[in-house]
Amino acid sequence: MRLEMFDPAPIGVVFTQGPEHRLAYMNAVYRNTFGDRPLGRTIRDAFPDLAQSGYFDIFDRVFATGTAEVLTSVPVDLAYPGPVDGGTRYFSFSISHATMSDGRPGVLGVIVEVTEQVTGEERIRVLSEERRRALQRYRSLVNASSQIVWVTGPKGGVSEPSPGWQRVTGQSWEEFRGDGWIDALHPDDRAAAVESWQRALDEQAPRWTHTYRLRLADGGYRHFAVDAAPVRDGDTVIEWMGTCADVEQEWQEARREELLARATTATAGIVRLDEMFAALADVIVPGIADSCTVHLLPHALHRLPGTPLTARRITATTCEGLPDLPPHREEHLRSGSPLARAADRRSPLHAVFPPGEPPPELTPPDGEPWLADGVNSAVVFPVVVGGTTAALVTVSTSGDRPPLGRTDIGLLQTLLERAHTPLSNALEYQRTRQVALALQRSLLTDPPDVPGLDIAVRYRPSTAAAEVGGDWYDSFVLRDGATVLTIGDVSGHDLPAAVTMSQLRNMLRGLTLDRQEPTGAILRRLDVAVQTLYLEFTATCVLARVERPAPGRFQLNYSVAGHPPPLLVEADGTARFLTAARSPMLGLDPQPEYADAVQPLPPGSTLLLYTDGLVERREEDLTAGLERLRLHASAAVGHPLEAFCDALLADQLAVDNDDDVAMLALRLPVVPADERGAAGR
Repeated sequence: MRLEMFDPAPIGVVFTQGPEHRLAYMNAVYRNTFGDRPLGRTIRDAFPDLAQSGYFDIFDRVFATGTAEVLTSVPVDLAYPGPVDGGTRYFSFSISHATMSDGRPGVLGVIVEVTEQVTGEERIRVLSEERRRALQRYRSLVNASSQIVWVTGPKGGVSEPSPGWQRVTGQSWEEFRGDGWIDALHPDDRAAAVESWQRALDEQAPRWTHTYRLRLADGGYRHFAVDAAPVRDGDTVIEWMGTCADVEQEWQEARREELLARATTATAGIVRLDEMFAALADVIVPGIADSCTVHLLPHALHRLPGTPLTARRITATTCEGLPDLPPHREEHLRSGSPLARAADRRSPLHAVFPPGEPPPELTPPDGEPWLADGVNSAVVFPVVVGGTTAALVTVSTSGDRPPLGRTDIGLLQTLLERAHTPLSNALEYQRTRQVALALQRSLLTDPPDVPGLDIAVRYRPSTAAAEVGGDWYDSFVLRDGATVLTIGDVSGHDLPAAVTMSQLRNMLRGLTLDRQEPTGAILRRLDVAVQTLYLEFTATCVLARVERPAPGRFQLNYSVAGHPPPLLVEADGTARFLTAARSPMLGLDPQPEYADAVQPLPPGSTLLLYTDGLVERREEDLTAGLERLRLHASAAVGHPLEAFCDALLADQLAVDNDDDVAMLALRLPVVPADERGAAGR
């Protein structure tokens, strides 16, 4: 055998001669792999750095027996040539007996390096072992954890059982696997959860978090927070792993704070009782319940327990899908009715029952229904102010919504307790307003019946303010036959303003009846009284006398104290303001003087006195409102006087007028033909 034939071989070849195994040949691959070992030396001398001495014994056996031996993927530790010195590398050997061409016996070794294959396989083996151990740890964690742990495939679909999920929801593995988990979600939460999860899968988001309600194994629902992340091999998502943690308590606390904050914001600055309760009802529905009604008990202060109860419903709010309830309704409740019992006991009345089947204690004795169809729970909260039940708040849930429980009742109580001070103020304000409004309306009397003259009056309280103010009108006939018309406005919208208004009105009536003086002189006397008795008030006023200087003729003697000018509208629609007798308002000038003027009143004309609420609008100049009134009055003068007044109110007032309006209109007759002839002569 000629050894030169192995020079170009791509594998390592070595030949040793004789029983001492002296190196006789190494090809280039062998030298590059193990280094340029000296020829002529025994392999034991040539490889003093070889850690595994057992390889030398193989050469001895092969030379002695002539039987070849093969070693596969064995380690060789020695000082390798090149930049990396030493370390373990792996080779496969074929060692056989051989004879040189000159007859010399020896051993031929063929060597192939398999380090990359061996380390790759080892890496796979190690990774497999690590994964096996990690999986064992994961399963142990899942079995012991109080949280729910789950695994899905890269495109979703649960791929492994979850004892925690089964323990919480009661779903079996067959029910849970794939997309079966969706069935355990609350029906109202499924669409949002599925959409969010699918978006995370499509975008391969680094993390998916979501909160939904899970149906429990024993019924009911609780909130769970989901936290999941993709498991990647390089850039490839191979699965998703996530947890579900029970966050019901945290959710309830966050919900509580959010609803209380909304209630505080919704009721801020509200003084009207009906508006305050309506704002609270809008927070309760749908945040806590499906329906909320509020009844005021206007006569509760004077009612004896156990007697019939008059309740005035001031607001009724229902969630979408339920029939609307009339918000305003007066009800007379028997003593045994649920609302009456809650008012007498001054403590909440709570009941949970199958949908549409309230228990007997919630059934009124007269048999009239007071809860909507499908209701499954109800709570009646008495609002107690000063030891008296002043209002009743009824809250209910319906259909598939969970019945009201302790948490909901506690939240509702806290909400009403936090609103107790503003509610108390509003209730007290309500009582004060009722007194003031009764006082005010008692003074706004019907106009006198004057032959030949048509007189109409109107009063509209503010829709945005307190419904009580200082507007007044008055009309009466003097002993000399003159008809007095007066209208005025005291500053303020409260009980003191209403009281002062009543006193000024009566004082002006007394002065006018007692004094046979011009209208300006009477207003001066009234102003002296204002500045002496009512230092904190100012007022505006028009005082006018309608006189008949001759048959068929009428004239107006009038004075204006800081008030909008009277409007005169002739029968043909010509309309103008009477501005000849303008003076400052009452209560300003220490030395008051008031002008008076005389204005002829044409036959068939209409005279209108009014307060500023008819012409004033926010962010608008007063002249615009006056001009609008003049045009409307001109267009409406052809209507009968009552219809004329109604038309002006409809045209002039905004929906949210924030001031009271008083009107006093007088229409003169068309002069008969004989009177016109007599007047001509």
